[in-house]
Parts: sequence; C-alpha cells; structure tokens
Amino acid sequence: MRTFTPNIWFAGDAEEAAELYARVLPSTRITRTDRYPTEGLLPFQEQLAGKVLTVMLSGPGCDLVHINAGPEFRPTPASSFTVTFGAADDPGAVAALDAAASALAEGGRVLMPLQQYPFSDRYTWVEDRYGVSWQLTVAFPDAPAEASIVPTLLFGGPAQDRAAEAIAEWTALLPGSEVVRTVPYPEATGPAASGAVMFAEVRLADQRVFVMDAGSAQDTTFTPAVSYQLACPDQAEIDRLWTALSTVPEAEQCGWCVDRFGVSWQIVPANMDELMERPHAFEHMMEMKKLVIDDF
Repeated sequence: MRTFTPNIWFAGDAEEAAELYARVLPSTRITRTDRYPTEGLLPFQEQLAGKVLTVMLSGPGCDLVHINAGPEFRPTPASSFTVTFGAADDPGAVAALDAAASALAEGGRVLMPLQQYPFSDRYTWVEDRYGVSWQLTVAFPDAPAEASIVPTLLFGGPAQDRAAEAIAEWTALLPGSEVVRTVPYPEATGPAASGAVMFAEVRLADQRVFVMDAGSAQDTTFTPAVSYQLACPDQAEIDRLWTALSTVPEAEQCGWCVDRFGVSWQIVPANMDELMERPHAFEHMMEMKKLVIDDF
C-alpha cells in the first residue's frame, strides 16, 4: 500500500470508469476489486450490498482508488490528474495522447483544447463523463519524458492564493516530503497575486504532486469527490495526522476529514486490509470518525 493514494468518488459507475482509464491511460491496469458486505450497512448503502465497493488501478507513478457509491459528491477541476504520455518527439506518445483525449472527452467537456501551448508542445484539459478532470500532455520542457500520472491541485475560489501555505503545511506534516520546484507568478494574473504559485512540483510522502494557484476566476473548489488517502503505520500516526488535518467536524466520518484549505483526506491504518477481515469490521468502521485500530 502506498502512503499517499488519491481516491475518486463515483455515482455507481466506478467499474465502467476504471475500464475506460485502464484502456486509454499509459501503462495503467486494474489490480483489485472489493465488494460491499451484505450486512452491517447504513440505510443509504443497503442497495449496494454485495456490489463493487472499490476498484484499484495502478498507473505510472500513481495508484488510483475508485469508490463506488452514490451521487452525493462530484469531482471538480480543482482536483485533476496530469498525465504525461512521453516525449514530444515520440509519434507513439502523441498518438496515444490524442486517442485518450478523444475517449475521455466523449460525453464530457473540453476545458482547454488540444494544441500547442507555451508550456507544452501538445496539451489538453478535459473533464470526462464522470466529472473527473485530466490534463493530458507530452513531457514538459526539462521534465522526465517517461509516462506518468500526477495528482494536481488547483487553488481557486475560496482557496485562491493559498497554495504556498498548503505546500508548506503538507510537506512539514508528511514524512519524506519535499518541495521539488516552485514557479511564482511574476505579476498579478487574474485572481492570482504577484508571487502566488503558478506551478509547483512537490513530493508528499511517496507521491509526486503538482500544485497551482488559479490564474483565472474559478467558480468551483475542492470537494470530497477526490480525497487523498494517507496510510499510517500505527495509531499514534493516525492521531497526529488527524489532529493536524481535520478542521471541519461535520465532515468527519470513517477516517475522512477536511483540512483548512477544503481538501479531503482519508487517514487509515497501513494494515487496513487485514483489519477489514475481522468480523463486522465494515460496520465498526462506519461507526467511527477517526479510525481507531483497536475498535475494528
């Protein structure tokens, strides 16, 4: 289990989305599927008994967990995934990017058209039919040319110009984290102030992450539809991260919390699979806010 794993909430179509992503994203495959139990569910979950609960995909540099649930949450472009298909001079990478852009845009919408930009020889930003946003590109200048999937956070709306603050907090909080590089806005750009984060690459625990302040006005921000799971070695680490990150009491549920920037986290034990094999584990988990290992 990775320490840092993005989770995406789907309205009953997690399997369908996983099959699409495994088909069009580079070197990505479905590695595991888990099902809801048949008892111990909350009333709103009863129709899901025995159905798929989560689907895990493994991609280049990033795992993704799909949560099969209801229509309560929908992703926004504030939480996207930047997918690099390879080098700009690799015809195969360009063809794969173009094919993925077409497949992902079907039934969705194009946020930035497929073309050359100052920062990439070929790039597009699409929101797919499930609401998930993808930034598809060939390798950025001076960046690794191999395929990769990188979680990307856009600070806009109520979180505007808070990217640097979040980066400082998260990298200090998560062991093994570091700021790889930061590019500031040289002057005020839309709602972004001069010196705000135009682009940053950070490593949060074992995951490469991109972070940006929005350079154009945003009418959406982070939602629980994309959350970031943190796997902890023991209860002390769960307690430490929970105390630091949970700032919205009404959002606390079975390991989920929301920080002061509006970003959702799932703070879980690293041996979660083992704990979930215990009798009535799912029922016990649903009764918790912060997860307590001894209560499973």
